Amino acid sequence: MITTTDLSKRFGKLTAVDRLTMQVEAGELFGFLGPNGAGKTTTINMLTGLIRPTSGTARICGYDIQTEALQVKAITGLMPDTPHLYETLTGRQFVRFVADLYEIDVGRSERRMEELLEALDLARAADELIKSYSYGMQKKILLTAVLVHEPRVLFLDEPTSGLDPKSARTAKEILRALCNRGCTVFMTTHILEIAERVCDRIGIINDGKLIAVGTMDELRRSNTTADLSLEDIFLELTGSGENGELAKLLTE
Repeated sequence: MITTTDLSKRFGKLTAVDRLTMQVEAGELFGFLGPNGAGKTTTINMLTGLIRPTSGTARICGYDIQTEALQVKAITGLMPDTPHLYETLTGRQFVRFVADLYEIDVGRSERRMEELLEALDLARAADELIKSYSYGMQKKILLTAVLVHEPRVLFLDEPTSGLDPKSARTAKEILRALCNRGCTVFMTTHILEIAERVCDRIGIINDGKLIAVGTMDELRRSNTTADLSLEDIFLELTGSGENGELAKLLTE
């Protein structure tokens, strides 16, 4: 469903993503992890057509992200870390607006919207202006809008940040159900416990380079200790020594 070959992005002298080559299968919940500035959001922005790669290629469901960008947008959904919403619309009006952009049958989109609003505990607030929403509510109405057209591939940048525990759990259950129906989910998160519990496979990027990819068992087998947590593996691969030195400095 997602294939990249030597995908790169440079901003002047900075190489944000460096020859990224990977593959994500249909129905897979793929966690894309890395420190701040590692290249996660840049990768998502390239795959969803927000920025053009400097070099390399990528395909979504067989469509080239550069030469077949409209086809890619029609079958994908993107939820960025920071919601960008029309605050003078109500939540329900915003979701309907997005559904209209995708030219979804009204009856189908209304049923889907109401199901999502109910699942995310937004039904009672759906007719209030978005500018009155908390950050967490904005994230939930954005997730509703992203899912209303039932995308085949879903890109989520920190989807559970700002959500209360109940909503975060509901979001995880929705994502799992989507994958069980064949949707592919490409997700970034800094909450490693979530990635370890819900993701089928995990890729770790650091300084723009993909440094590890696999299931938790595969990642553990690449280390000498079989019972390492994802946090242990992540810190070992991305530089846990620096964190240890900082902690030592702060306690002296």
